[in-house]
Amino acid sequence: MSRGLVFGLSGQVGQALLPLLGEVGPILAPSRWPQAPAPGVEWRHDSLEAFGAAPEACDFILSLGPLDAFAAWLQRTRPRRARIVALGSMGVRDKRDSPDARERELAARLAGAEQVLFAHGQATGAAVTVLRPALVYGGGRDRSLTPLAERARRWRLLPWPRGATGLRQPVHVGDVARAVRDCLQAEASHGRAFDLPGGERLRFDAMVACHLERHAPGARLLRLPDALFAAGARVAGRGEALRGWLWRARQDQVGELDEAAAAFGYAPRAFTP
Repeated sequence: MSRGLVFGLSGQVGQALLPLLGEVGPILAPSRWPQAPAPGVEWRHDSLEAFGAAPEACDFILSLGPLDAFAAWLQRTRPRRARIVALGSMGVRDKRDSPDARERELAARLAGAEQVLFAHGQATGAAVTVLRPALVYGGGRDRSLTPLAERARRWRLLPWPRGATGLRQPVHVGDVARAVRDCLQAEASHGRAFDLPGGERLRFDAMVACHLERHAPGARLLRLPDALFAAGARVAGRGEALRGWLWRARQDQVGELDEAAAAFGYAPRAFTP
């Protein structure tokens, strides 16, 4: 049976992956915080930044957290020939042209990290795959739909810019976890990056309204002219933070799933908040 090293197992995708680990072998998983025992998992109190070299008998390495931090670890430790599957983000493309310099810088970091991973694969012969999820939901730990629902439950009305209608393909955290597991043994995924969109395209406002119906019953969107919404954000001291978000909210952020479907059978569900 193969042995693996998994970074980010305590995160939202990692928690969805835990029930599937029996199918891929025993796992060593660093974590900054104590974790409940799990079959087949050896938790180690450590961080990605401080973690040393991968164990000699390590057959595969999964990165479920920040891709740039994992790329830095990879350059520092240079594990040999272990199969690597790492989560990136569709933000590598969607934030590349943002008016917010911080978002452009993030997209550049993601692109640079991907390059590091594939260069490592070419230099060592390791099989590397990068998976780029769209907006992830389903575990209650995301930083997009869950915070919006929390505000809506408090306020009963969620201010929303009328122009925020770009298409989205939210992907369930369970589908991301299965994609990580499934592409581990899929040779067709070696040396490639794949988008991981969800199985349904929705307008941004429709997606949020559907999520509120399930997680903030009785709350609704308060649709405002974009300029008024932006002015309110500035008054609240959040204008700069929302600048890139407002731009992206008008853009379609969709991906094609055909390549992932052909390479490792990716078949995400429709949006089910």
